[in-house]
Amino acid sequence: MKKITLILLFLSVTAAHTQIRNFSEKGNGLVNLERHQFTINLLGPGIRYELGLFKNLSASTSFTPAFARYQEGFALGYAWHTRIRYYHNFQERLDSNKNVVGNSANYIGPARSVFWEPVQFTDNINDGNTDYAFAFYGAVYGLQRTNRKGFSINAEVGYGYFDSKTLDSGHGFLINLNFGWVATKRKSTKPTFD
Repeated sequence: MKKITLILLFLSVTAAHTQIRNFSEKGNGLVNLERHQFTINLLGPGIRYELGLFKNLSASTSFTPAFARYQEGFALGYAWHTRIRYYHNFQERLDSNKNVVGNSANYIGPARSVFWEPVQFTDNINDGNTDYAFAFYGAVYGLQRTNRKGFSINAEVGYGYFDSKTLDSGHGFLINLNFGWVATKRKSTKPTFD
């Protein structure tokens, strides 16, 4: 069974890599989405890297502060976030002559965030131990705006399942708000049309 799983995984990765190489900037390519975007968060501080995969789809990872609340309690502090972002309103923003530079659009997608007790600013989770860790698995809705000088705001709210080996598991919500500066070169500020 493991061999079959490995073969299927290899074939799907190979097919995805071939599709990515064959995309062009016209049609299905990365027309509005930034291919690489590295952001230094000023409030927190923290970092985020976002990789444009397809026309409206990106993957991102970051280490920034966030707020989580579920049945066990709340935590406010640093977390490691991974996201798949589907940006759904690039075209509407372009039609309204709004900025799309730096992935300035709204998104939805699956999310995972991991919180560790030593890097929390405050919490009310009392597990009897000095250290705890828990993970958030769910969906988020967010918006990202980057101005032409590179200053960026990213805000998202999510709901999902919280899992932990040392704490009780449950469901609840997550809020993530970051202000930063995009350190990588952004695409042209003038919209391009087919």
